[in-house]
Amino acid sequence: MDYLLQQKLNEDKKMDFFLKENSFWIKELNRNVDNYKLFVNAMKEKYHLKVTDKINNAIDNMDLITGILDTLK
Repeated sequence: MDYLLQQKLNEDKKMDFFLKENSFWIKELNRNVDNYKLFVNAMKEKYHLKVTDKINNAIDNMDLITGILDTLK
C-alpha cells in the first residue's frame, strides 16, 4: 500500500476503525490506490457522514425541538 495512503488512513480515527472492521478493504487498497475514493464513500455511507445525512439529521433535530416547544406552550 502506498505510504501516503497509509498516512491518510492512520490520521483519521474513523477511517482506521472502519478499515479494522472491514479488512477486505486492505486488499482492495493494496491492489489499486484509486479504490481510496470507493473506500471513503463506503465509510461515509456507513457512518452517515454524507452532506445529505447531516441535513436530514439537522431537520430531524429541528422537528424535535419544535415538537418540544409546542408541548411546552
